[in-house]
Amino acid sequence: MKTLERSFYSKTSKYAFFVILILLFSVWVGTEQFLHFDMALLGYLISSLIFAIGLTIRMCAWLIRPATQQVVKRSFTNLKQSKRKKRNISSIIKTAFDNIILQKFIFKRGIYRGVQHFLIAWGCIGSFAITFGLTFGWMHFELVDPETYVIVVMGVETISMAAHGLFAEMVYNGLNITAVMVLIGVSMALARRIVNQDVKVTQRTEFDLFPLYLLLAVTGTGLILTVSYALLDGFMHHYLTLVHQVTVVVLLVYFPFGKLFHFPIRPLATAVPLNYQEEVNVDTRPCKRCGDMYSSDDQITDVKGILEVQSFDLQLADGSFLSDYCPACRRRIRVMKQMNIDENTPKEENPITTMNGIHMSGFSKSRKDDFYDLPEHVQEQLKEYKQKGRDENE
Repeated sequence: MKTLERSFYSKTSKYAFFVILILLFSVWVGTEQFLHFDMALLGYLISSLIFAIGLTIRMCAWLIRPATQQVVKRSFTNLKQSKRKKRNISSIIKTAFDNIILQKFIFKRGIYRGVQHFLIAWGCIGSFAITFGLTFGWMHFELVDPETYVIVVMGVETISMAAHGLFAEMVYNGLNITAVMVLIGVSMALARRIVNQDVKVTQRTEFDLFPLYLLLAVTGTGLILTVSYALLDGFMHHYLTLVHQVTVVVLLVYFPFGKLFHFPIRPLATAVPLNYQEEVNVDTRPCKRCGDMYSSDDQITDVKGILEVQSFDLQLADGSFLSDYCPACRRRIRVMKQMNIDENTPKEENPITTMNGIHMSGFSKSRKDDFYDLPEHVQEQLKEYKQKGRDENE
C-alpha cells in the first residue's frame, strides 16, 4: 500500500486517479464496451471527468478539517454499535426524509424560500442524474420495434415504453422538465435578492449571485435548444449546442469550488442528529455548575477533541472546560471573569439577570415562559423579576 502511495504526489491525487478509473470502467460497462457511446457527448464526458477530479479534491480538503473528521469518526463508531441500531436507522430515515426529500429546513425560513430552494434542489438532482446517466453511457434507449423503445441501464433492459406514449414523452423531455424547475427557482431567488434589502446588504456577487447566473445560463440555453428543434426547424441548432455545452462546462468546473459544493455534502447532515440528538436519559450530560441536562456525552467529547486539535485552550483554573457547562452558566462565568468576581462570591453579589421575559413572537405578543422550555428555577426567577418590576411601576 505504501509503495502505491509513493506513486502519487498526494493521497488526494491518488483518490482522484481511482475515481477516474472507476468512472471510465463504468462507461465501458454501461456502453457495452463503448458500443453505444454517443460521440456527440464527448465534450460533456471530458468536462464531467474534470468535475469528478475537482469534486474529489474539494471533498478531501473538506474531510481533513478537524470538525468534519471528528463527526465522520463519531458516525462510524455509532453505526457499529448494535444497541444504537434502531435509533440510528430511525434518525437517518427521518432526517433524510425531512431535510433532503421535503427540504423542511428551508421551509422553516418561509414558504417563498422553501419553494424556491425545493425547485432548484430537485431540478438540479434530476438534471444531473439524467445528464450523467447519458454522458457516462449508464443508460440509453434501444428500438425494439417501430412502436416500442426499451430503456437499457448498465447493459440491462429495464422498462419498455410506447414510442409515442405519455410516459415516453416525459422521459424524452426529462431535462426540459427539470430545467423549467431550476429556471423558476433561480428566477425566484434572483427576484428575492434584488427586492429584499436585508439580503442585498449581506450577499456577495461572486459567492451568492454567480452560481445563480450559471444555473440560469445552463437552463436558458438548454431550453432554447428545445425551442430551436421543436418550433424553429433546427434554426442555429449547431451554434446553440456549442453555447450550451460551454455553459455546462463552466458550471461543472466551478461546481466543486463555489457555493454549489453544499449540494453533494448535504446528505451528510444526517450525521448530526444521528450522533448528537438530544433526548432525555439518552447520553445526556449535566451542567457542572447547575446540574441541568444540556447536551450529549458524544457532542461534548467531540467539541473538546476539535478544540484540542485547533489549539484552543478553554480549560478553566479548576481543570474543567467551558464545554462542561450549559450556555447560561458559560455566560455567567464569562461575565464574572470580566468583572473580576470570584466564583465563591455570595449569591446576592452575583450578576443579576437582565431578561425581562418579554419576547416578541412576530405578532406583538409576549411568549409564555414555558415556550422556551426553561428550567423551573429560571422560570421562577423570571416571574419574581416581572413582579418586582410591576411593583416598582405601581
